[in-house]
Amino acid sequence: MTALRDEAIPFTSLPAPARPQPRKQSIYGEAEEFIRAFHRARPKAGQVEARLAKVREEIMATGTYRHKPAELAYGARLALRDSGWCPANVPWRGLLVRDLRQVRDSAEVAAQCVQHLRMSTNDGHVRPMVSVFAPDTPWRPGPRIRNDQLVRYAGYAEPGRVLGDRRYVDFTTAVCRLGWRPPTGRTAFDKLPLVIQTPHEGVAVFPLPRDIVREVPLEHPELPWFVTLGLRWHAVPVISNRKLTFGGITYPAAPYNGVYICQAIGEDVFADDAAYGLARLIADRLGLDTTSERTLWRDRAVVELNRAVLHSFDAAGVTIKHAVDGFLPAMASTSPRPAFTTWDDSPL
Repeated sequence: MTALRDEAIPFTSLPAPARPQPRKQSIYGEAEEFIRAFHRARPKAGQVEARLAKVREEIMATGTYRHKPAELAYGARLALRDSGWCPANVPWRGLLVRDLRQVRDSAEVAAQCVQHLRMSTNDGHVRPMVSVFAPDTPWRPGPRIRNDQLVRYAGYAEPGRVLGDRRYVDFTTAVCRLGWRPPTGRTAFDKLPLVIQTPHEGVAVFPLPRDIVREVPLEHPELPWFVTLGLRWHAVPVISNRKLTFGGITYPAAPYNGVYICQAIGEDVFADDAAYGLARLIADRLGLDTTSERTLWRDRAVVELNRAVLHSFDAAGVTIKHAVDGFLPAMASTSPRPAFTTWDDSPL
């Protein structure tokens, strides 16, 4: 599964954030490589040797250094460009980077995540962007967002079935233990709360405001009965549980978004038995022979689900792509190239 497709990360345990360990020599080596690359790309940024001398001085004194705003924007843009979520028709050098490195408290992190959703939705004209929160330092870890995307739907285990997204049954159970209370009338599309972890506050849960998430009701261009299924999906895929690393610095909370591809919703969410598992229902409504996989009933159901997603997003005026060639290709996240990478420890 590529970065362009919808991939849920299972809920397991919640380890305490580890204190970053000083590694002055390796940090400087990575910093030098990044700073030189930045100055090659930005010749008017000043004298590279003077900047490197300042960086070395900071690292020797504190074990880390602070990126200049232009350096932060350059590294974050490169990482988003190479993530696989960046539309090919968006000039990557103009991608919006929000510098939120002063933000460490969980309530403010949650508030800025809400603002990211508001800005990226952009009245349906989805805007790719990155919000970068406080970095890890040798004396203090930065904040972390434990949701794999800012918007996800709950999964409720009920006798004989799951209501909602099966991928998030464990996550839903866990956030309930953390204090979240589902709506009284549970549905298949109850938005899960944000879960923010900081070293000084621990784990905190923040429900999303009702009016902040743009959702698209799904209908089919040729099947009138499809709308009666009551399906919908959120407009913007904001990846939130990966760390942004470049120049020897790690930003543990750096949510970023591109735009959806229709297969990430129709195939990976609604058709997949691990998520909503509607392929057989769609096939039955289409009158297909589901007695054998050799009839390709599942593939035909997937096509109609993808058609419904694409048609509905277009009708709603919400940006969506229909093929992977609409995106810049994902690059392997090899250090020290700027990249969004997964955590080594167990996710929430």
